[in-house]
Amino acid sequence: MHTLDSRFEGSWINGSSFAGNGDPWEVINPADSSVVATLTLATPADVAYAVESAHMAFQTWSRTVPAERSALLHALARRLEERAEEYVLVESAQTGKPFRLCREFDIPGSIDNVSYFAGIARNAEGKASTEWVSNINSSIRREPIGVIGSIAPWNYPLQMAMWKVLPAIAAGNTIVLKPAELTPLTALMLAQDCTHVGFPDGVVNVVTGSGPLAGEALVSHPEVAMVSFTGSTKVGKRVMELATAGIKRVHLELGGKAPFIVFADANLEAAIHGAVAGSLINSGQDCTAATRAYVHESLFADFVTGVNELFAQICVGDPQLDSTDIGPLVSIAQRDRVHGFVERARSQGATVHVGGESPSEKPDGVEGGAFYPPTLLTGVGQHWEIVQEEIFGPVLVVLPFNSIEEGLALANDTPYGLAASAWTQSVVISERAQREINAGTVWINDHIPIMSEMPHGGFGGSGFGKDMSTYSLEEYTRIKHVAVDVTGEVKKDWHRTIFRDNFPEA
Repeated sequence: MHTLDSRFEGSWINGSSFAGNGDPWEVINPADSSVVATLTLATPADVAYAVESAHMAFQTWSRTVPAERSALLHALARRLEERAEEYVLVESAQTGKPFRLCREFDIPGSIDNVSYFAGIARNAEGKASTEWVSNINSSIRREPIGVIGSIAPWNYPLQMAMWKVLPAIAAGNTIVLKPAELTPLTALMLAQDCTHVGFPDGVVNVVTGSGPLAGEALVSHPEVAMVSFTGSTKVGKRVMELATAGIKRVHLELGGKAPFIVFADANLEAAIHGAVAGSLINSGQDCTAATRAYVHESLFADFVTGVNELFAQICVGDPQLDSTDIGPLVSIAQRDRVHGFVERARSQGATVHVGGESPSEKPDGVEGGAFYPPTLLTGVGQHWEIVQEEIFGPVLVVLPFNSIEEGLALANDTPYGLAASAWTQSVVISERAQREINAGTVWINDHIPIMSEMPHGGFGGSGFGKDMSTYSLEEYTRIKHVAVDVTGEVKKDWHRTIFRDNFPEA
């Protein structure tokens, strides 16, 4: 099993590895419970050092012209391409992701993000300079905000690090990123590679630490001008509470409970395949994963049968094998949490068609891992917790509906609004779904695809703000109106409202 570069000690601050002063921490491979790396967690004092380093670097980096920032990002993309296979090995080791998912989705998508932001770093948009009132030329300055304090989740460690780091530094900010302590390794590699290609010391800093200590210290630090958080809605509320005390800008990408709506005219085979792929991506540990399918009653039985058959064919096992479709969950604790949802639903009367086995059962040839099989349930109520709450595992619940109006209403009947999909061959139904579904992303006849050029972010309990795309730069910049007198006159016409006696009567 791959072991992280021994030069990493737990954090990367001011251009070099930093041990920190907290407790030792073991990063565990959830596929076999082996130790991948031993690090030292950051303390609040270590976080303060990182923030101060970022604050000092901001004085220069914020004045760096966009062309130079772009050139460094292009160099970073090339560096990641050179180390792509190493990133695959480390990402798989700390998360349990299959090599296939890392090689074909996580790492290429991350590299594409870097290339994209290298391009748009030179494209700051604003209104044209002009005279909106007589004799005053107005223009817009789009400026970086300052030090960004970012907290990333464990489900897509490298991609989520990219979504935090890239728009921030492309816009001229500096950043202190706290990755999840379960999966910090590729974020540390990214910070190392930023330094390797020439980013100034202090522009990109990574601190590995717990949420209550390092996370809260980062959000609360007075020199952190903006907080960007991806994670659960519960923790997001706490982040917002802390940030509000400092009047900081906040960007939240929180939980999701994506509906998957299959209308009566849908291509059933396509919907079945889409549901399996959309619910099992990353072992279901995806905030946009299809977690609750609403299927028109005329297709319900055939849909359940089709999904059941495909779920039974999914290979759960060793992430290093090409034959493996999904790997383990991120930890034993997460596996047990997922199983708890299934068991409580079963006790309420739900039918478990496939999966839902005891966590003690392992795939053939694998011992000690946090594996959980694809699990399909029917016979659940709309307001049961398994329908309303984010599970973050390979579990799909299926419910019937009778009319277009009912299907759309059920889709919107949770606190979340991150993503959704509608399956139909009708232009009218498609247009209604796009308009009426309350989610930041709505897919039609597909579920999951994302791209660097399009924004990602939700509504309601799923937070606010956008990752990726040019829209993300709006999160990480502030707008300044500059007004310049073009006459050189001492007395301006509007002065008569104050100095009336100094103006002759008309």
